[in-house]
Amino acid sequence: MNSVILQIASKYLRILFLMFATIALLRGHNQPGGGFIGGLLAALYIVFNTLAFTSKQIKDRLKVSPEVYMGVGLLCVLLSFLPSVLSGAPLMQGVWVSYSISDFEVIKLGTPLLFDLGVFIAVMGVTLMFLFTLSTHK
Repeated sequence: MNSVILQIASKYLRILFLMFATIALLRGHNQPGGGFIGGLLAALYIVFNTLAFTSKQIKDRLKVSPEVYMGVGLLCVLLSFLPSVLSGAPLMQGVWVSYSISDFEVIKLGTPLLFDLGVFIAVMGVTLMFLFTLSTHK
């Protein structure tokens, strides 16, 4: 389909899709499932774009192939295992690091966020590969 209305709408809906994907990812930092649903929401934006543009146009716009997304996502998941293993803790036990921004602000980053980020990126890659495979076989 090559709809001008959908092409214009996709520019404005990009912010909404990516904002909800980021909220789902960060919400899942303390609740299970944030990386998976966030990755699906981010990939849903690209699925919406394939309704407005052709599949070839979307592939040309993506700077990275879906296989690279899957590889980077799996690498992030594997890297999230290292801090617990290196500290002698059980595999996949959460390890947190605190960064002090000011006297009152402290940011805590942990391996669960890295794991969710890896799942986010890998799910986005799998969904895009699935979409591009379906769009080429008509």
